Amino acid sequence: MGKNPSDDKDALIMQQFDLLHTMTQNNMRRMGADFWGKPANAPEVSGTPAQPGAAPQSGGATNAPQSGGTPDNAPQSSAQSGGAAVENGAQAEEVPPPESMEDLQKELDGYIGLEAVKKEVRSLIDLVKVHKMRRENDLPEPDLSLHMVFTGNPGTGKTTIARLMSRIYRSLGILSKGQLVETDRSGLVAGYVGQTALKTSKVIEKAIGGVLFIDEAYTLSGKGESDFGQEAIDTLLKAMEDRRDDLIVIVAGYDELMDGFIHSNPGLESRFNRYLHFDDYTNEELLDMFKMRCDKGKYTLSEEAERAAKKRLEAENGPTFGNGRGVRNLFERVLVRQAGRLAAKEGVTKEELMELKPEDFESA
Repeated sequence: MGKNPSDDKDALIMQQFDLLHTMTQNNMRRMGADFWGKPANAPEVSGTPAQPGAAPQSGGATNAPQSGGTPDNAPQSSAQSGGAAVENGAQAEEVPPPESMEDLQKELDGYIGLEAVKKEVRSLIDLVKVHKMRRENDLPEPDLSLHMVFTGNPGTGKTTIARLMSRIYRSLGILSKGQLVETDRSGLVAGYVGQTALKTSKVIEKAIGGVLFIDEAYTLSGKGESDFGQEAIDTLLKAMEDRRDDLIVIVAGYDELMDGFIHSNPGLESRFNRYLHFDDYTNEELLDMFKMRCDKGKYTLSEEAERAAKKRLEAENGPTFGNGRGVRNLFERVLVRQAGRLAAKEGVTKEELMELKPEDFESA
């Protein structure tokens, strides 16, 4: 049989699609390690430059679960500069110098939403500053527990604020290194008697000098007498007492589950007395996050396309949307639709590669 002329056309279309797919991947990699993007007017943070890398991996066998943590509102430096995160057991090679508190507070102010959290963080900064001044003037220092409980749904910014707090505490001289170590139950609990304490201790040791962030911490308790989660809790409580001068622990998860977790153990109740609740984002805030992604990836939205984006976000925003994660997922789906629309065209211009159209949202 003779060769079908349509085969050549199909092959050409596939080549164009592959090219656009590669370009899209490159654009997204340039968006930085923190998948939330960076606002156009966000301040650059002095100190350590942003480190390139991928977004945190999802929870499971690693010690760095993907947490709802970084809002789609966050400057890139919030995840990658200053106190560099320590993930999967990799220790930072060098300790960065303390960052400017002015820069850190500007970064905090640059986040979309999180108004209640911002207020609490500012109050905590003031408290720590005065505590330091009392120490410097040889005045009695009241007991100051900086361990915290972050509550809220996934994608509301818990991990991002934990990263920022590690850098703030480093800047204030509370922590010697300011790194963030992210983990979850799988990173702390082993399957055999006696191994959990050792596994947990190793993670804690990596966090000395910084912040240990435990996502979905409520999974450590309430699984029966034969569960080793309690062993991890006991090991953690001892370290929080023995290393209290250079270790801060932040536990995070859903509101009701975290409340039950903290009140299930007198030791947890006595050490965790600071709560920060992270509200879900409004439709307007989600749209701002989407537009921020477009700005950072050099994509353009016409007024009609922006209305389509707003409509799509309002339709999808519900209990399972995932806040900032939902924005990220929608953005990626829209780019796939744009690539499918352009792949069959010849002579695609730079402007067309940048433009997102209303139909890209309708079919995403």
